[in-house]
Order: sequence, then structure tokens, then C-alpha cells
Amino acid sequence: MGIWWSLQRGYRGIITIDGNNKDSIEDVPLFIEKLEEGYDFIQGSRFIKGGKAVNTPLIRMISIRLIHAPIISLTAHRNFTDTTNAYRAYSARYLNDKRVQPLRDIFMTYELLAYLSVRATQLGMKACEIPVSRVYPKTGKTPTKISFFKGNSQLITILFKNMFGAYTPRKTDTMLEAADMPKRDI
Repeated sequence: MGIWWSLQRGYRGIITIDGNNKDSIEDVPLFIEKLEEGYDFIQGSRFIKGGKAVNTPLIRMISIRLIHAPIISLTAHRNFTDTTNAYRAYSARYLNDKRVQPLRDIFMTYELLAYLSVRATQLGMKACEIPVSRVYPKTGKTPTKISFFKGNSQLITILFKNMFGAYTPRKTDTMLEAADMPKRDI
């Protein structure tokens, strides 16, 4: 809904960030700068020079480095290092492109995040990574919505479906229009 709302109001780009206090809000100007430079997809990365990965759980680090990032990079035809990180930006040009169509009902869970990670470079659009900080708490439960077995197995399924083009728009696909969006009281 946030993507639809922003595009309907003529925003030139959208920045997304998780709401669990792990990401550095101070990095927002870097995303804006890259959008203004004409990039269509900007991925925040704690693993590139200038980025900071603090208290990242070992299993998360291994999963990103050995499974998630290689699969996304292979699908995107470009190397990305921090592909589970939802701290990113998208240009309106990218999101409005008829070859992208992010507002389809096929995107119910993690599918959209995986799909938007790869589609820009598949279409020859400008993409980059920028350094960000991601800080996990030193103690207590790891803030995540992905359960170890069920969540990770669903995630792997989505990554492979994405790799084989399951989310690429077909001629019969249509984007959701304003009338199709659920009504919500604020």
C-alpha cells in the first residue's frame, strides 16, 4: 500500500526501512543522493566498505553470505552483498515500469522484496549498493519475522521461484488499481 500511495502522489522515489530499530536512519541522505543521481534500485549493505554489521547472529551471517546473496546475485546478473536487508530505495521510474508491475496480488509475503532485488538489473536499470549500519541487540531475542525452519524454507522456495521467473509479469498480468486496493480507516 505504501508503494501505491507514494506513486499516486507523484513521489520520485521510495525508501524502505525495517521498523525494528536495527537500521541507521542517519543513512537516509545517501539513498536520496543516489536516487537524485539517477539510480533506480539502491541496496543498503552492511558488508561493503563503510557499512557496519554489529552483533549479526552467526546463522544469519552464514545464510546471507552463502545462500541468499549468491542466489539473488545470480538472478540479478549483478553482485549484491546484503540482499536480506530491506533498507533500500526504488525510483518511481523503476516501480512504474510496465515490465515490473510491483502491485500484483502474487506478492503476499517476501516475494516482492526478492523480486525487486533483481528486476531492475535484469531490465538494464541503474543499481548500486551503499554502506549502511545494521545493529542487532547484544542480548535477547533476535528481531526478525522469519522463523528458523518454516520461514527459511519458504524463503528458499521464493528465491528459487524468483530465479526461474515466477514473478516476472506475463501479458495477462495487470497491476492493482486504486479501486482494487483495500480500504482502510486511519
